[in-house]
Amino acid sequence: MPKKSSSTSAKVLYRPFGLAGSIVGGLLAGAIFKQVWKQAAPGPKADPPGPLETEYPLREILIAAAIQGAIYSVVKTVIDRQGARMFERATGEWPGS
Repeated sequence: MPKKSSSTSAKVLYRPFGLAGSIVGGLLAGAIFKQVWKQAAPGPKADPPGPLETEYPLREILIAAAIQGAIYSVVKTVIDRQGARMFERATGEWPGS
């Protein structure tokens, strides 16, 4: 696939959109993770464990962190990519490198 070129002005103009997308993506990923954890969590605790909570074993904390990281990465990638495509449709320029 050919690499899309980008001008410096497109990169600068896209920054506010990219920042807003990152914020929305973080919020969305957090909400998705909480729902996934509620379905996957063993026992009555519906909230995911934090790294400093002593009532959870380390294994469960690491599993929660891995799931959260994977969900965040996928959501951020989808939002970044779709945001760049929308920007390209609106301006005719790809905002990336």
